[in-house]
Amino acid sequence: MNNSSAGPSSKARVGASQQSETSFKRKRGVFQKDLQHMMYGFGDDANPLPETVALLEDIVVEYVTDMVHKAQDTATKRGKLLTEDFLFLIRKDMPKLNRCTELLTMNEELKQARKAFEVDEDKLATVE
Repeated sequence: MNNSSAGPSSKARVGASQQSETSFKRKRGVFQKDLQHMMYGFGDDANPLPETVALLEDIVVEYVTDMVHKAQDTATKRGKLLTEDFLFLIRKDMPKLNRCTELLTMNEELKQARKAFEVDEDKLATVE
């Protein structure tokens, strides 16, 4: 009797698992070129084994997915996912936190520079 009650729920889980694996396989390979370059930059071979790159991609996708789910959980009270939710999750990992804040600062500086360039371009267009 226990087998019959466990059967449908385990089949449902297997079906859901297969569905997520199928959708995951469609997206596989998106980061492979970037990961190959990063691996080379960190001392690996210029052409690492495809299996190694695929494994690393699986790990990265799983990590990012987990972080997004955790950030979403913290954001449910507010109802809106913000950058600060991710910073909150990595607050104890100082190298990651410092790198993220550095990249966010650089991104903001680039936005300001683009905005200044667009204003100058508009002024030049109206003068001519």
